[in-house]
Amino acid sequence: MTALPSCPRTVTRPGGLELSRVIAGMWRLGEWDMSVQGRVGFIEECLALGVTSFDHADIYGNYSVEGLFGAALRAQPGLRERMEIVSKCGIKLVSNQRPAHRIQHYDTSFEHIVASCEESLRQLGTDYLDLLLIHRPDPLMNFDEVAEAFVRLQQAGKVRHVGVSNFTRHQFESLNRRVPLATNQVEFSPLHTAPLFDDTFDGLQDLGIAPMIWSPLGGGRLFSAEDARSAALRATIQTIADRSGQSFASVVFAWIMALPSRPMPLTGSGKIASIAAAVAATGFTLARSDWFEILRAARGHEVA
Repeated sequence: MTALPSCPRTVTRPGGLELSRVIAGMWRLGEWDMSVQGRVGFIEECLALGVTSFDHADIYGNYSVEGLFGAALRAQPGLRERMEIVSKCGIKLVSNQRPAHRIQHYDTSFEHIVASCEESLRQLGTDYLDLLLIHRPDPLMNFDEVAEAFVRLQQAGKVRHVGVSNFTRHQFESLNRRVPLATNQVEFSPLHTAPLFDDTFDGLQDLGIAPMIWSPLGGGRLFSAEDARSAALRATIQTIADRSGQSFASVVFAWIMALPSRPMPLTGSGKIASIAAAVAATGFTLARSDWFEILRAARGHEVA
């Protein structure tokens, strides 16, 4: 049996944060029905593959996921120094865990960013976050206020690097002029190709900043969507996978990681085999013609 390559690492921006090229997404951790020791074991298996970066948000699992992950870190204290923890803030859910929230909304105020970060640290049982992101752009967002919160948290040693998620190119660059941002975490997959054409990836490549990618497999729809275009796309990917001797998922991850902006895709599974399929994609490169074959199937037309 051929050994899997160990996951390489990416510097998110010149002189900035270093993350594993594949990042373990913890959004569904609460659904995986793992004991504390099961979570410890899963984290250890990720680390053994070279997947050292773990993505969180305060709201994941109805505000429960960070605490579940923190329980694993407390059970095995040596884990924290072997990983990078990413978290996000800026969304307030209507939740029995937050009875004061009357309506779901965004909050990127100085007070909320700082308070959310401190609560994430408490839940995770750690003194610092490697990376804190604003979860979504807020129509009431004041760039200066967000930058002030970020700088204050960095000066206090509670956050090492900062960034955003789901920001447009203009929003990213506006905040980046005020405080250096490490990344923009955006949705991208063969089922959602907008960042290729709306300046998101071009703008990040121009700045030398690597994006993080959520939902790289289309939330599982690549495997199950029944509309004609999705079926044709799935057949195209499978043909390339069969021809190259790679798995379907590995081909999709390789397609994403071929971009010159150096995307770092998130996994969303509690199965270590799924993490390994993403890591395997770092060990081969798609032919340019295969890459465009997938793009053509994704869009339903030729490039010209």
